[in-house]
Amino acid sequence: MATRDDGFAEFFTSRFDGARRMAHALCGNWLEAEEIAQTAFVSMYARWNKVRFDSADAYLHTVLTRAFLDTKRRGRRREQVMADPPDVVVEQNTSSVEDRPSLLKALQAVPARQRAVLVLRFIEDQSVEEVADALGCTTGTVKSQTARGLATLRKAYGAVTGLLQVAR
Repeated sequence: MATRDDGFAEFFTSRFDGARRMAHALCGNWLEAEEIAQTAFVSMYARWNKVRFDSADAYLHTVLTRAFLDTKRRGRRREQVMADPPDVVVEQNTSSVEDRPSLLKALQAVPARQRAVLVLRFIEDQSVEEVADALGCTTGTVKSQTARGLATLRKAYGAVTGLLQVAR
């Protein structure tokens, strides 16, 4: 049992930040991203004996994406925050890329399933086949969701930045 826990603890420690960033790209909210990442790791831990180490990263992407999609399907059943937010807002450091806030805001306008496909394809750099396996759909669905998602993202980005997008 100790080696099982040690192996998972090492996997969790090395992968949590990346999983949280992927979840943030999907949902656009750091608190929700942390909850989604934690949910994914809890789910993985329950099945850790059956997870092959060589495919653990792909399994994590699948579980994380499905956890995100589940929150969108079922709606969020969260506690209600009753305290007032702090007076000082802490801005995140996006100085490395000027358009990052605009792009993230536009990404949130893309429907959840299309957003999941875009994140897996372009942020996680997965192939069409890998995304199809992760989402449990066909490669044709991934391709059509990618095309629709990119079109929606272009339109949303144009609305956020005020730039007109050229028809493609």
